[in-house]
Amino acid sequence: MAVTAALVKELRELTGAGMMDCKKALVETDGNIEQAVDVLREKGLSKAAKKAGRIAAMGLVDLAFNEDATEAAIIEVNSETDFVAKNPDFQGFVKRLADLALNGGAADMDAFMALNYGEEGTVQDALTSKISTIGENMNIRRFEKVAEPGTVNVGYIHGGGTIAVIVTLKTDASAEEVQTVGKDVAMQVAAMNPKYVSEADVDEAFIASETKILTEQALNEGKPAEIVEKMIKGRLKKELKEICLLDQAFVKDGDITVAKYVQNSAKELGKDIEVAGMIRYEVGEGIEKREENFAEEVAKQMGK
Repeated sequence: MAVTAALVKELRELTGAGMMDCKKALVETDGNIEQAVDVLREKGLSKAAKKAGRIAAMGLVDLAFNEDATEAAIIEVNSETDFVAKNPDFQGFVKRLADLALNGGAADMDAFMALNYGEEGTVQDALTSKISTIGENMNIRRFEKVAEPGTVNVGYIHGGGTIAVIVTLKTDASAEEVQTVGKDVAMQVAAMNPKYVSEADVDEAFIASETKILTEQALNEGKPAEIVEKMIKGRLKKELKEICLLDQAFVKDGDITVAKYVQNSAKELGKDIEVAGMIRYEVGEGIEKREENFAEEVAKQMGK
């Protein structure tokens, strides 16, 4: 039976083994996928498959920058436990993946997973190998690259890799010149988690949804219909100040906004600075974590 690319793909999905290992196993078994699974298990190459169902919600986020910080990348790689996140081998793996996100040219996750990872094969092959070696399910969850003309990027990593932020600044200044202001703004993003840079970035769907909710709240409070509209504008304005970065109170000086801090820094430097964008990754955000009894988990690992 011919060994097709579709068969190789199916076997990879079943076992988590590398592409070449899957192809060899299928050739050895004349395309019989069930026998190929057994071959890979016998060779210890399908260990990753046993771990694929386990939730990976811990891990690390990391950053990478080119020499003049005109390009930057951010990546999240998940593991099952915090112990693995502290493993130097895992940390080195994430660091190398961040560099690949910056320099590899991949536009999406499929392309990223197919990038060359040296002697280990592709990124997918390297991930499968790490899962088998370290003994936990892992997942390269997401990555993003920033490269806007006329901008420089400054980053901040919090908590040893639990939160990572890239702030993109539109300026004629060098990355070194805006390092302090950029890092302060990135720390603000890490701490306050704004949804938008400014009110100008807020999409109309969000405004419409919040207006509807706030209107219903006001009417349910028994407020007269004629004053509800005026109330809504005030409440919406207050909410936008909390979710828009530039309107937030600056964490290092609550008497001024982030916008004012950036403006003051630009004036002091003598060069224009504008916050053009931000990216914030927090490990495990949005992943549904399974609650499990610790005693049961220990017993399970002991084979009881």
